[in-house]
Amino acid sequence: MEILFYKYEGTGNDFVMIDNRGLIFPKEDYALVKHLCDRRFGIGGDGLILLENDVDTNFKMVYYNSDGNPSSMCGNGGRCIVAFAKQLGLITDHAVFSAVDGLHHATIFDHNIVSLQMSDVSHIDIQPDYVFLNTGSPHHVTIVEDLRRTDVKTIGSQIRYGQLYGDAGSNVNFVKQMDKDLLQ
Repeated sequence: MEILFYKYEGTGNDFVMIDNRGLIFPKEDYALVKHLCDRRFGIGGDGLILLENDVDTNFKMVYYNSDGNPSSMCGNGGRCIVAFAKQLGLITDHAVFSAVDGLHHATIFDHNIVSLQMSDVSHIDIQPDYVFLNTGSPHHVTIVEDLRRTDVKTIGSQIRYGQLYGDAGSNVNFVKQMDKDLLQ
């Protein structure tokens, strides 16, 4: 099977992008998705994104994590698919598209900067050691004193699939409180 793909990067996340308007990609073949995202034996990417036709919007976004499984909305991936839709000539500077969590509006300005509207956050769970919120994708936010000395990979992995979130997992963010209204 030959599959034409593109590679996009958004704020450090990279994605395998496929124009699937012809519905040629085997969407239920999660092993294939995992293989394509493999950095040693595949194309390599944090995820795979399919752009598909949608009756009510400019296009539909179908997102898979690098483990091959369908996933929640990805903001960086959403920005990349908007740029991809523009490259394909589907949109100019504005888009409305559907994703697993609903509709998203996007605007492209200065020729290549994508502003993406995420889902409204309906609830913020504030705990002593972290904050949890869902923007269409779950986010666990931990405040740390020293970002440079925080073992983001080890601690983040433990939290992502730990007791709190189980198999569903969560994005894990580490931030430093700079002052009352500023996080870094």
